[in-house]
Amino acid sequence: MFKIGFDNDKYLRMQSKYIRERISEFGGKLYLEFGGKLFDDFHASRVLPGFRPDSKLQMLMSLSDDAEIVIVVNADDIEKNKVRGDLGITYDLDTMRLIDAFRSVGLYVGSVVLTRYASQSAAVRFEKKLKNLGLMVYRHYTIAGYPYDIEEIVSADGYGKNDYIETSRRLVVVTAPGPGSGKMAVCLSQLYHENLRGVKSGYAKFETFPIWNLPLKHPVNLAYEAATADLNDVNMIDPFHLEAYGKTAINYNRDVEIFPVLEAMFKRIYGNSPYKSPTDMGVNMAGNCIIDDEVVSEASKQEIIRRYYTALCDQRENMTSTDTVAKIDLLMKQANLIPEDRAVIPAAIKREEESGGPAAAMQLPDGKIVTGKTSPLLGASAALLLNAIKKLAGIEDRVELISPSIIEPVQHLKVDYLGNHNPRLHTDEVLIALAISAVTSDTAALALEQLGRLQGCEVHSTVILTQADSKTFRKLGLNVTCEPKYQVKKLYHAK
Repeated sequence: MFKIGFDNDKYLRMQSKYIRERISEFGGKLYLEFGGKLFDDFHASRVLPGFRPDSKLQMLMSLSDDAEIVIVVNADDIEKNKVRGDLGITYDLDTMRLIDAFRSVGLYVGSVVLTRYASQSAAVRFEKKLKNLGLMVYRHYTIAGYPYDIEEIVSADGYGKNDYIETSRRLVVVTAPGPGSGKMAVCLSQLYHENLRGVKSGYAKFETFPIWNLPLKHPVNLAYEAATADLNDVNMIDPFHLEAYGKTAINYNRDVEIFPVLEAMFKRIYGNSPYKSPTDMGVNMAGNCIIDDEVVSEASKQEIIRRYYTALCDQRENMTSTDTVAKIDLLMKQANLIPEDRAVIPAAIKREEESGGPAAAMQLPDGKIVTGKTSPLLGASAALLLNAIKKLAGIEDRVELISPSIIEPVQHLKVDYLGNHNPRLHTDEVLIALAISAVTSDTAALALEQLGRLQGCEVHSTVILTQADSKTFRKLGLNVTCEPKYQVKKLYHAK
């Protein structure tokens, strides 16, 4: 059984209460920056076992009559085809997905903002696509001296250059497909423009990580640094909070750096600032809802190791820098972690050494580990998947779930008609074959029913997964890491 370390129901009650209180503090309009992910916050659910990925969405839905959504996307990320790691889709596609998802639950999406806009070709195409779909699109630009030159930023040549975002509701929720999109800058820019128009407005922040009332080097906060290593985010003690209240609170460098800008903005609007520190801006109650620190600490340590291996593979595929890998390696040392602390890693490597070919390992909900090896019929990931559901179903290892008479025609189709060089079945193909077998085999049907029990299980592969295997594991809710090497030595790898 997976252990729970976080009380999600308590979190919903406390967080909703504090958000409503913050809204009531400002008259006219409130810009609420939603940090992290509104939908599918799998990072939070991994490091805080018990946190449900849609918790923030559930709170927002209770405010739907007063709320509208503004989605912020960094134009540079669109140009670079930046991919959201947990879903495997680019930021522009995720923006479209988010719009559909918000609309499907009755939330109003008012507009999309392209930040750091500089007529990037991909951003121009995306802007045109959104407008053709009837969406309002606004441009925000890079500001010289940001975030330190406050006089320049809070001026006609700073925020004044940005498009004013037309909004119609009291609560404007500013969110994004991923970190580093410029959500806070959009909110501050709007405060500047609203002030010019005589509209009283305020700003607050809903950010889950880092958790302000946990220690700086707590594994939960270290895991957040690992998750944002490519952004050069650094957790730090909030110096403004310490000076104002004499209490230690944890924030991160970008919020600390931008706080003087926000403070200057409020002083220009109201004559004084309602906030004495960047921590004051937030309404994060997550730290108060941890019910088992040992459980969340261990879950966070596992996340740091996963992030380390993800960075290694990204580096192998030229998708990240050596600096990102070095930073997470340092976090591993700070948390006193080694790769062997992730139980599936040594198990997979041992299986590879024994079999002489690529292998994979999975840790089941009861803690037991199963492995899979490459064979003439199946890839290691497909073999692992079958072995895992057989174990969960109590089916003996020697029992064949899928007859070779079913697998071989599929291989014939792949190689002789579809032009594949690798005849072995991937995970998606083996699941289709299993579903076909389940029509006539009660054993196969029993094994197929176990797939839902795999969610949250840990997996390690001794080679970088194919795109097909990676997608299947992601859809099943598995937490996957890989050794940073390909199965074969060649220059081109069609994943």
